[in-house]
Amino acid sequence: MDDNEILYWLGLTRIEGLGVRGAHRLIEHFASPRAAYMASLTELEGCGIPAHVAQAIFAQAGLKDAEKEIQAATKAECELLVYESPDYPPLLRQIADPPLVLYVRGDVHVLSQFALAIVGTRRPSAYGSQVAHKLARDLAERQLVIVSGLARGIDSCAHRGALEGKGKTAAVQGRGMDAIYPSENRKLAEKIVENGAIISEFPIGTGPTPENFPIRNRIISGLTLGVVVVEAAEYSGSLITARLALEQNREVFAVPGNITTAQSFGPNQLIKQGAKLVDQWVDVIEEFPAEVRKQLLPPVEASEGKLEGAEKGTLFDQSLSPDQKAVFDVLRADEAMFVDSVFGSVALPPQRILQALLELEMSGLIRQLPGKNFIRKL
Repeated sequence: MDDNEILYWLGLTRIEGLGVRGAHRLIEHFASPRAAYMASLTELEGCGIPAHVAQAIFAQAGLKDAEKEIQAATKAECELLVYESPDYPPLLRQIADPPLVLYVRGDVHVLSQFALAIVGTRRPSAYGSQVAHKLARDLAERQLVIVSGLARGIDSCAHRGALEGKGKTAAVQGRGMDAIYPSENRKLAEKIVENGAIISEFPIGTGPTPENFPIRNRIISGLTLGVVVVEAAEYSGSLITARLALEQNREVFAVPGNITTAQSFGPNQLIKQGAKLVDQWVDVIEEFPAEVRKQLLPPVEASEGKLEGAEKGTLFDQSLSPDQKAVFDVLRADEAMFVDSVFGSVALPPQRILQALLELEMSGLIRQLPGKNFIRKL
């Protein structure tokens, strides 16, 4: 999209009193930001926006600022993604109030890949830091983009874990893209740009004021399939992210913690309220739809040869790998089996069991019921 079109999108972000949702309603009414700016005052006033907002748009307010903003973004080495850009993250489009414009440094395509957010306190324990780092690394190794907020503590651990896992990571800033906050994360930020992206919806020059961070949290959850909370006190911003994830119909996960520490309040409370308890990467992956799991989990190499020991092996038996048969044999057609029970009944690592369950489900041989219960279809 050329600068002339971007100009009108940016212009609407500078109209006082319009807001993100108001701007989307306006664009839906007129079909494009340019058309809104070209409309008559009567047409603008007739579409339900406040009179002073209509007058500002009719007077072409915001466009001069938008011209300067495009120049500033270029200087900051940012790409501008507007809502209608083909590279705009598809999951972010689904939320109630997606940003009109995103400022991006790095690979914009990372924002359209399957992603998981890992968030938590800025003052983690050694346990919390280790868990966030390992979980991010393990999931990044399995091609999930790790999204977080570049803050001190759990956020930084998540980004570093993803980088250590040779995966991709995306950081959502609560300030303009002309600087990194906190400044101690500048080197980390450069590594993120090389292996993912840093993004913001805030104009160049916007400082890291406290009210910006709850606003940016909807983007962290909106970019992802789900959010994992690792250590968060009672009034932590991470709990805002979890609440937003629920509102956006995303999965919510939590790592349990010591009940005697304040940082454990948030995740433990989320678990009480129905969040999925996480103690390893499998707990996250198994909650995703089959088509997502199929892309994230590489096929497990089948053992060489046909199944041994079958006197008159049927075509059905011989079409299953040893892993698939081991898992299929413990399932029943008259009673569903919880995934943890499958793990305990099959002498295989959880990753191979999960892969076999996925393959059997995709083959139509078993069915997954609510609550991660599995049952034979035969």
